[in-house]
Amino acid sequence: MATECKDYDFQKIEPHWQTFWEENKTFRTMDDTSRPKSYVLDMFPYPSGSGLHIGHPEGYTATDIVARYQWARGFNVLHPIGWDAFGLPAEQHAVKTGAHPRANTEANIKTFRRQLKALGFSYDWDREVNTTDPGYFQWTQWIFLKLFQHGLAYVDERPVWWCPELKTVLANEEVVDGRSEVGGHPVERRNLRQWVLRITAYAERLLAGLKDLDWPDSTKRMQEAWIGRSDGAEVRFKLAAPAPGELRIFTTRPDTLFGCTYMVVAPEHPLVPALTVPVQRAAVEAYRKTAATKSDLERTDLAKEKTGVFSGSHAINPVNGARVPIWIADYVLMGYGTGAIMAVPGEDQRDWDFARTFKLPIVRTVQPPADFTGEAYVEDGPAVNSANEEVSLNGLGVDAAKERISDWLERKGLGQRKVNFRLRDWLFSRQRYWGEPFPIVWVGETDYRRALAHREVPQPKDPVAYTQDGRTLYALVLPESALPLLLPEVTSYLPSGMGESPLANVTAWLEIWYDFATGAAMPASSPRPAGDTWIRARRETNTMPQWAGSCWYYLRYLDAKNARSFVGREAETYWMGSRPAVRDQSALTSSTEKNAPTDVGGYRTQGVDLYVGGTEHAVLHLLYARFWHMFLHDLGVVPQPEPFRKLFHQGIILGEDGEKMSKSRGNVANPDAVIHEYGTDALRLYLMFLGPLEAMKPWNPRGIEGVFRFLNKVWRECIGEDGRPHPKISTAATDAPELERLLHETIRKVGEDIEGLRFNTAISQMMIFVNAVQKAPTVSRRTMLAFLQLLAPFAPHLAEELWARLGEKPSILHAPWPVYDAAKLVVEQVKLVFQVNGRFRGDQLVPIGLVETEAVALARKNPRVMPHLAGKTVKKVVYVPGRILNLVVE
Repeated sequence: MATECKDYDFQKIEPHWQTFWEENKTFRTMDDTSRPKSYVLDMFPYPSGSGLHIGHPEGYTATDIVARYQWARGFNVLHPIGWDAFGLPAEQHAVKTGAHPRANTEANIKTFRRQLKALGFSYDWDREVNTTDPGYFQWTQWIFLKLFQHGLAYVDERPVWWCPELKTVLANEEVVDGRSEVGGHPVERRNLRQWVLRITAYAERLLAGLKDLDWPDSTKRMQEAWIGRSDGAEVRFKLAAPAPGELRIFTTRPDTLFGCTYMVVAPEHPLVPALTVPVQRAAVEAYRKTAATKSDLERTDLAKEKTGVFSGSHAINPVNGARVPIWIADYVLMGYGTGAIMAVPGEDQRDWDFARTFKLPIVRTVQPPADFTGEAYVEDGPAVNSANEEVSLNGLGVDAAKERISDWLERKGLGQRKVNFRLRDWLFSRQRYWGEPFPIVWVGETDYRRALAHREVPQPKDPVAYTQDGRTLYALVLPESALPLLLPEVTSYLPSGMGESPLANVTAWLEIWYDFATGAAMPASSPRPAGDTWIRARRETNTMPQWAGSCWYYLRYLDAKNARSFVGREAETYWMGSRPAVRDQSALTSSTEKNAPTDVGGYRTQGVDLYVGGTEHAVLHLLYARFWHMFLHDLGVVPQPEPFRKLFHQGIILGEDGEKMSKSRGNVANPDAVIHEYGTDALRLYLMFLGPLEAMKPWNPRGIEGVFRFLNKVWRECIGEDGRPHPKISTAATDAPELERLLHETIRKVGEDIEGLRFNTAISQMMIFVNAVQKAPTVSRRTMLAFLQLLAPFAPHLAEELWARLGEKPSILHAPWPVYDAAKLVVEQVKLVFQVNGRFRGDQLVPIGLVETEAVALARKNPRVMPHLAGKTVKKVVYVPGRILNLVVE
């Protein structure tokens, strides 16, 4: 089965074994559910036109090492791959070229697939998924259908980037410094009807669930900050005449209410028109127009100059009756809290800066320490200036003052305690063509009532509706039998010009006769079909965001060909649920399984066992996937509430210039070129040898030569000049005790390092072992085979070739992982260095526990030391047991 190469010809060896693996389906996941499972998952890639760069294989190589290791340990391994293939770049390419996004996407996938196979990854290609495949996005639509039915999907007016010149909605990445990337036209924020998912309903659970996950602490902190739980109070401020009503604010510091000297509302706040007095209207409108050109990030930048405009109205502070002016400023966002704040400049630096800019009063309500020299004081301290006829906070610390004022507000009906979250509901629609169509039609009220009376598909308790041109339209979800809803062909991928996607231009698809009993549809231009279940309807023109398909792909891998369900119950329970693990340790062969504490001996933990991907997905993808998974758990279709048990972020591979790789910088390294020159195994080994997996590391193409020499050394120690097994390797050979001990130490360390994802130190240990083999006159065949098994997860092509050359049946993947003998790790002898007057004069292996007098006696007899002691008197002895003996002589 091996090649006939006499030298290490990786250009023949690597394609040979890649073909073998593919033809024999070596990495196909087994149907044997009696085995313990190991689900090793990469964050699947977006197939961009540029293909893989050198940073992509880093995380993929790490998971591949773990997957191959788990195979050898006797696990049933699921190590799949797929494509997150909807998205903006393919649509932009279609706009420029007129070619269907699918053609561009499929070409890119073909390139990615070729590159991944050339890297020798042990993916089960039979489970490959593509989010643009109707057989896949049918179930994305199904999950949305369930979210809709359970009241977790609704429509709302939300701000988007709009370019009046291009008459289109732009994504954030298409806006540069307030202008469109194409053409450089001014853009503005405009409210458009959007689908929104009620992720806030899961905010508390998303926060609480983090504590039990084996994730990096930094990622947990990022998710906690994004969810942003805040305990405080909602307070009602009455508006001073002539403005009617009241203004509600949320604050985490109700103890500072007495220090409120002004209020601020977001430019988008619905009360702005009513609050604005006539003399201020022009200034307010101009300010709102300017604010509409800024992103939320720009508006909330603490370093930016504070801007604002007075509305002309006032509110009444509920704790002291003071009239406070109401300002409009862009540093307050409509998406957080109520879109209005009480400003307390004495205890908030941002409010302090604003107050100083516009010469507004500043009142301290917490006494700073005597040595405080700053501006706003945000730490604990005794309350001051905080009393009315009914309640006094003076002298209380912050926490006690919060409790007292919250009690008073609730007793007076002026406010109540409240938990607020920074997390906003998820804007879930795009005005694009290349995305999943929503399984929604819009109908008039009369037809909606008729459909409700007949439909078997449940609708949410509260109707989802919006008003357009004075007419209210209601959302009806398609029945499951009508899925998947496919994208129609279009003549142009340009948006409609009215804020809708290109789908709005396909009249025959958009305006339909709709059978609410079956989900069937016919163009509205045709005669009305017979039957009282046919009604006039308009399809939804928004499409889902790219996040949709990536929220649940890890579940589809479990049962990728299932046409009846997004995942079968048996497959889901085995791979993701809690189930007994193998109790018979003899069924597993790993040294670490038998000698180190693991979770295999009891119950398997739930979810994906290892999930590896970049830190750029630390918040949104992981948060959205957890939300969908919790919802599916609530439906009873998945048995556990969290999808990813263990998460790891690989570090970034920087360019040679120390900067992040990008085409614009010209510092992108192509793995194809490296593979051509050094081979896949050398690239894999070098990526793992650069440093800790989680660290940021610079790419140095000259550094790969070291690991390439190591692989050549391995070849030379296994294969003689005639291309046959090296004559020093013998079945009858007995290894020297030191080599045998080093083998068992290497088995132990490599296994533990793989489990700890410390691949660089595992490689270092293997290099040490090969150096020892090189010095040994003979090596047992058993020892070399064990070493090749350790090498196989890292350099699989070379290991397969040498395994076969030494007479073993491929694949090495399925050979039981070597087991180390703890007794053979015990060191009986150590090397003792002899010095005379601090200079090295020799060394010798000595027994452990050698006492000083015995060590001196050995030194005196050592032929290399004796000449330096002849005729001299030893004045002092310095002895470090097991390390050094220094004899000080006259």
